[in-house]
Amino acid sequence: MSEREAMEYDVVIVGAGPAGLAAAIRLRQLAEESGQEITVCVLEKGSEVGAHILSGAVLETRALDELIPDWKDKGAPLNAPVSGEQFMFLTESGSRSMPIWMLPKQMHNHGNHVVSLGNVCRWLAEQAEEMGVEIYPGFAASEVLFDDEGRVKGVATNDMGVAADGSQKPSYEPGIELHAKYTFFGEGCRGSLSKQLIEQFGLNGESDPQTYGIGMKELWEVPAEKHELGKVIHTAGWPMDNKTWGGSFIYHLENNQVYVGYVIGLDYENPHLSPFDEFQRFKTHPAIRPMLEGGKRIAYGARALNEGGLQSIPKLAFPGGMLIGCSAGFLNVPKIKGSHNAMKTGMMAAEAVAEAVAAGDAGRGTLESYPEKVRGSWVHEELHRARNFRPAAARWGMRFGTLYAGFDLKVLRGKAPWTLHHKHADHETLKPKDQMPKIAYPKPDGVVSFDKLSSVYLANVNHEEDQPCHLKLKDDSIPVEYNLEHFDAPEERYCPANVYEIVRDSDGSNPRLQINFSNCVHCKTCDIKDPKQNIVWTTPEGGGGPKYPNM
Repeated sequence: MSEREAMEYDVVIVGAGPAGLAAAIRLRQLAEESGQEITVCVLEKGSEVGAHILSGAVLETRALDELIPDWKDKGAPLNAPVSGEQFMFLTESGSRSMPIWMLPKQMHNHGNHVVSLGNVCRWLAEQAEEMGVEIYPGFAASEVLFDDEGRVKGVATNDMGVAADGSQKPSYEPGIELHAKYTFFGEGCRGSLSKQLIEQFGLNGESDPQTYGIGMKELWEVPAEKHELGKVIHTAGWPMDNKTWGGSFIYHLENNQVYVGYVIGLDYENPHLSPFDEFQRFKTHPAIRPMLEGGKRIAYGARALNEGGLQSIPKLAFPGGMLIGCSAGFLNVPKIKGSHNAMKTGMMAAEAVAEAVAAGDAGRGTLESYPEKVRGSWVHEELHRARNFRPAAARWGMRFGTLYAGFDLKVLRGKAPWTLHHKHADHETLKPKDQMPKIAYPKPDGVVSFDKLSSVYLANVNHEEDQPCHLKLKDDSIPVEYNLEHFDAPEERYCPANVYEIVRDSDGSNPRLQINFSNCVHCKTCDIKDPKQNIVWTTPEGGGGPKYPNM
């Protein structure tokens, strides 16, 4: 094995998302204010900053206002202030709009902006680099490094130029070690290193199981007469049944473009359900189809999101490191927003480290001042008010859960003297295939609904074909002997990118799982939903995966 080069920093940040970039900027601000040098490096597994960022997104600017008060003068790409809102309940053939004033205040979007979060991150990266932050896109942090005392001392990037059989190609380059006093993990939802650290340090020992959703999103260009800059639409109801959490978003950004997306809770029960096909079916609804007809779909992507809320957030600090943003799970479910919370947690982690560095702390212990800052912040207050929203739907179904959540948020203002809890992890909720109805999905019409492969093409996915598969199976027999036998191979359906296929011989015999890893959009759904937790998502060669434009 080739010896790896090592680089030293005060802080290494894994992930150039909202949390990681806000942390980097705040660290450099504090260094400038104090006159004390703090060196900062950010690693990003995407080919460029923003390449893997996928979110709705309607941005609440609270954290950005604190971090860069003059963001407007500095050209931040927030060009579509929310101009109007609509919330619809859908039945199979009809719809009913709910007046926005009837919704809890947390769900209002006045003062927010429709944005491409990827473009916001690209802009944040520019601000960070101007302040002296080193950002390395195309380098995937694949290993946590520990010192002799078991403290995190940094990360290593994966080796480049490794063939599928594990041999070294002519292009081989060993990974690089990045050592730091403190390492921030801002990988986003279900980060592979964050998952390892949560297990290794028992960070979730006192929290509820995390619960997730799978979000799928398309970017459309629509005729000018159908475009309303800044308009925000959400729907609930059809095509989901009462027991399955789900809903849509339709956001009008600039240049006659519209984001169309659908989120389905990964605690669903029916193994025959296909989130991707439910999304495509949603767009055929008579209230939705006219918005898109005459338009053109120009991008597609998918990403898991944390929905557990406050009671599912693990411990945030451990020896030598911290979890920030969606690596820990700061999404506010009723708001359908988490970027402002992610940014603020990154800023608070930065402030905790700057204080420690100023006090001469060499990063030997666990920096408890960071979780203390979070507990005393508006992030904690906001999530505490929203804490019962998602578990209510899981407990009582969409209809009664929504009624309860409205009462909790609007009447009690999130101050109920009780907290509802998540009882199960998402991989535990599937019911056997013969106990649940099969679902007949309509064939894509190529106008508003499409198939998976043509969608993956629009995600600009690229992986070096001759490399080890980054989707690891703990036990090769489970996909057929357990998943296929009991659940009719749900990985064929819960994956939104056609990565997993059961293939057979010409006579229909010898079923086996084929993994088309080159299709992977890095959504992490397989790592979350596999019934036996047999699939482990790891980082492929740096720079691989989707390359989202304006998403």
